[in-house]
Amino acid sequence: MSKKIVVITGSPRKNGNSFAMTDAFIKAAEEKGHTVTRFDAAMKNVGGCHACETCFKTGKACSFDDDFNDVAPAIMEVDAVVFTMPVYWYSIPAQVKGVIDKLFSFCVAGKDVAGKECALVTCCEEDDMSVMDGVRIPIERSAALLKWKMVGEVLVPGVLNAGDIEKTDGCSQAAALAEKF
Repeated sequence: MSKKIVVITGSPRKNGNSFAMTDAFIKAAEEKGHTVTRFDAAMKNVGGCHACETCFKTGKACSFDDDFNDVAPAIMEVDAVVFTMPVYWYSIPAQVKGVIDKLFSFCVAGKDVAGKECALVTCCEEDDMSVMDGVRIPIERSAALLKWKMVGEVLVPGVLNAGDIEKTDGCSQAAALAEKF
């Protein structure tokens, strides 16, 4: 069955390792007949949550009008959300953290986004797999809060420089992730 998927990226490096895995996932997902919308958070203007709790009261997800108001309707309409990002200082990159924080708007406004599928694609410089916990755990917990089903994770250690991903099976793992939708 064909699904609608939104991919939310968190890297500012267009030729980087997480982007290569993102591209591999999207290509495989589209080849399977899925419709994919991509939102490159680092190339957008998304501020942090102001905790004003006026979400959706202006007709937009966020009263502070930024590019989250473009991704929120897409999230509401899709069957699945895939987050892709590198690990920055043992955590989620700031470029995508604003998007993740503003998922709170669905809770504040009582928007039913339950039942979606969710996946994570991430990579880090160090070889220690636990380095990715700072990304993996918040995404898993956010999915649980929103009542989304985690269908898969691609966690690739040991990549730093652009192109390092080609020395791993990261892109093939990301492509294989499309099979889980």
